[in-house]
Amino acid sequence: MQITVSNIPIEVNRKNIKNLHLSVLPPDGKVRVSSPMHLSDESIIMFVRTKLSWIRKQQNKFQNQSRQTERQYISGETMYVFGKQYFLRVEYSYKGNSLELSGNNAILTVRKESTSKQRENYVNEWYRGLLKEKIQVYLPKLEKITGLYCDSWQTKYMTTKWGTCNTNTKKLWFNLQLAKKPLECLEYVILHELAHLKVKNHDEDFVAILDEYMPNWKERKQILNSCALDYFEPKDTFLDE
Repeated sequence: MQITVSNIPIEVNRKNIKNLHLSVLPPDGKVRVSSPMHLSDESIIMFVRTKLSWIRKQQNKFQNQSRQTERQYISGETMYVFGKQYFLRVEYSYKGNSLELSGNNAILTVRKESTSKQRENYVNEWYRGLLKEKIQVYLPKLEKITGLYCDSWQTKYMTTKWGTCNTNTKKLWFNLQLAKKPLECLEYVILHELAHLKVKNHDEDFVAILDEYMPNWKERKQILNSCALDYFEPKDTFLDE
């Protein structure tokens, strides 16, 4: 369902929840409201009207946030690995693809006739391997500290969230793009999703878990928010939770 308030389109999702939740979604400032099933459209509109100033402030922030240009995977482009910037250097070989970091360079070896999409697919799988290695380090540590354990986890490229938690299956998903962000951000996202195993929403009980086990989580979240976003087509959305 969609409503419009002061010329702002609002996506409304009714769920089996107790309270209203308002989100302004990067990168383009899409507005989403999660509402209890019983609330009327009028009540939702009144709620949104009280938040218009905040909504516009968040939309302006996202519009001004830096974004990477579309990748062609050619020499001279930049890429990020856990927050550090590297300059891409493309070399050609028929002995197999590879990607190695050397100083400030990321040396990508591919077939000369490979397309940008084929190169992107290879680089994404390279990122996946790095991300999995780090999750295997940080996740068990945070599970032991918090006493919150997931049953399984996976990585995938997501356009709406940094991570998700299925509280029924106790499975966590982590966005492949986290391999580009500082490690402290990855650690924050892992804790964030583990906390959802105990608290489904983002209420004060949820915040209390973050405060207890990562007192500087707000600073880490801010760092994540300030990182350059991936290139996106106009139809895409990117929710930074």
